[in-house]
Parts: sequence; structure tokens; C-alpha cells
Amino acid sequence: MNILQICPRVPFPPTDGGAIAMYDVAAGLTRAGHHVTVLAANTPKHHQPDNVLEHLGPNVRLVTVDVDTRLSPFAALRNLLFSRNPYNVERFISPDLEARLTQLLRQEQFDVVQIEGTFVSWYVEAVRREAPQVPVVLRAHNVEHEIWHQLAANERSTLKAGYLRHLARRLRRFEQNYLPRFSAIASITEPDRNRLLQLGCPEPVVFVPAGVNLLRLNPDASIQPAAKTLFFLGSLDWMPNQEGLVWFLEQVWPEVQRRYPALQLHVAGKNAPEPLMRMQLPGVHMRGFVESAPRFMQEHELMIVPLLSGGGMRVKIIEGMAMGKCILSTGLGAEGIACRHEHDIVVCDTPQQWIEAIGQYAEGSLDYQRIGAEACRTATTIYDNDRVVQRFVELYQRVLAPATLA
Repeated sequence: MNILQICPRVPFPPTDGGAIAMYDVAAGLTRAGHHVTVLAANTPKHHQPDNVLEHLGPNVRLVTVDVDTRLSPFAALRNLLFSRNPYNVERFISPDLEARLTQLLRQEQFDVVQIEGTFVSWYVEAVRREAPQVPVVLRAHNVEHEIWHQLAANERSTLKAGYLRHLARRLRRFEQNYLPRFSAIASITEPDRNRLLQLGCPEPVVFVPAGVNLLRLNPDASIQPAAKTLFFLGSLDWMPNQEGLVWFLEQVWPEVQRRYPALQLHVAGKNAPEPLMRMQLPGVHMRGFVESAPRFMQEHELMIVPLLSGGGMRVKIIEGMAMGKCILSTGLGAEGIACRHEHDIVVCDTPQQWIEAIGQYAEGSLDYQRIGAEACRTATTIYDNDRVVQRFVELYQRVLAPATLA
């Protein structure tokens, strides 16, 4: 098949969940013999040269269009006063990107168009206008309005909470309006699939999880983790990650450090805000961006995912499981992942549950190595990327069947 993949950013390097999910689909489809054209907004935050996907071979072509998605207080105020689109989406609406998309659709014949996430779902209209016969599949990385609703509920500032609720309402209206226009939706978790159906999206809405490219992880057998070390790994420019980490550092870590001063917490993630990087807490090491996520995971024993807001699937949890890590996560963080408490993950929600679980680890009563081994089995059995890509191909064939019959 000839597939056009529309992305809100260049999906390289694969260092965060969104980039990993988009990159691995393109790479997996190519390995399966398909041709993929990646049309990506080349944003200031993730700007890349046009040749960064050449290593995937001749069946992948990257087409980029510069789109300025930087946050602007003036633009946000103008959006608030004069636009009906949510500001999160409006930042990705680009006449230049629409023109390039139109050109591609007029010049080439694509079998399927796959749009990656709510923020670029607006472009479904251009596809429908220029190539009405081509099925358009949405890969729903999250149900976005749910994330912003949760952020608003957890926000302590009344003014900020009000603005977040406003964004959540606009996102809900936008998703209700645009998401039902797709030929099919690939939901990244079963709970999100149910939310999309409740939103009014027609079938097929299918569950297709994020995958893990085991070859990319490539663990180094010579690396042994340092004893009594916990780690956090995630993009720190994503608000739910910031929120969860700050909550953990304020509500959990002080008591953990008081009881178990030998424990060390290592925090890694790109684009951390300066106030977070400047935090000086006993036993906490702010590492910033790390070149190799797999190496960082191997160097430490226990992975923490204290997520309080968010949707979709935490790809970093899947990668941690594939690396054989014992992971402590909130129930929301583990949502949609085929794991069981104290079998291949440890679920903690309240500060006391977190303190008790970390205490069991510190005292040697948590069998973290067994849990990590089970996690690895789960990840390699269910979330291998080649299996995930095959599910996408089956979905494409399903939406192509009516056109073939016609």
C-alpha cells in the first residue's frame, strides 16, 4: 500500500512517547513492504532536517513544512476572544501545510491517509475535499479534552483552572465535531475506545496499542543498575508529566527520604522548566535530557510513573516493561496497559501507598526482579511493534474493502 501519514511534528528522534508511536508505525509499515510518505509540521521545538528518516530506506519519504507552534500569550488571548477552535489545535493550523497536503493528494494516489492525533485532525477536511475516495484513519493518541479536564480539576490556581476548563470545553466540542468524520479510528487504549464511542464516533473504532521496537532498546548486558535507585523518565514539557512529578516530590519523596535516606531518585526528561531543574531536594538528581533512554533505564532499579492526568498509553511504561523494569505507577498511568498489580507492575495512588511500596523496595520485601521479568514477558508478548503494525494493516484493509467492492 501507499500510505500518507500526517504528523504534528517530525517523528524523530524517537525519544518521547508521541514520537516513538509515530516513528515505529512508519518504520514497521516499511519493514512490512509498504510505502510511507510522512507529512510533518516542522515545529521550532522539534525542528529536524528533511533527511532524518533516510535510514529507514527508500520506502519512507519525509515531507516537512515549517509551522510556528510556539506558545504566545497574545495569540492565546486573540484565540480566546475571536476563535471557536481550541488554542491547542489552532497552533497547528497552517495554510502552508494545507497547501502541501493538497499538492500531494493531487499529484499522487494514496491508498490510505493516517492522521496522528487530535491536533492535526483538522486536516481531514482537506483530504475529504481533494481525495474523497481515500479512507482517512485517525490514530487517537489521547482523547485530548479528557486530559485538560483532569488538569483543570487538579489545578490549585483558580484563574489557571478556569482557563484549563475553557480549553477542555473547546477541545470537547472540536473532538465531537471532527473525530466522527474519519473512516476509522485506531484508539491507543480500550478505555479511550469507549470514550470515543461515547463522543459519537462511528465504527470502526478499534483498539490498536502502541508498540515497542525491541531492536531499538538493545539492552547492554554489561550495565548493572545501581542499588537503591529509583528513576523518572518522561518529557518534562508535557504538563501531566510536570504535574505528576511535582506531586511526587512534594507529597511522597520527603517522607520516603526521612525513612530511607539511602534511596536516590534520578529524574530525566527533555525541556524541563527551570523551576523544576533548580529544585534542591535530598537524594534527588535532576539529569535533564539523556542521550540514551534505554541506558538510563538500565542504570537504575525502580521506575516511577506518578501520573495524575492524561490519556492514551504511556509508551515509556511499555519500554520500561520491555527492559525488565519493575514499575510503580498510578492507576491512571497504567490505564490501558495489559498489566496486573503485583504481577508485572505495582499500582499506587495515594501518597501512603507510594511510601509503603517504596518502603518494601528499600527493605528488600518487594520482589522487584520477578515483577520486572514478568513485565518483560508481557511487553514482548503483547506490544511487539511488528504485531501492532499488522493490526494497522488489517484496519486499512477493512476500510479499503467497501471502496474495492464499489
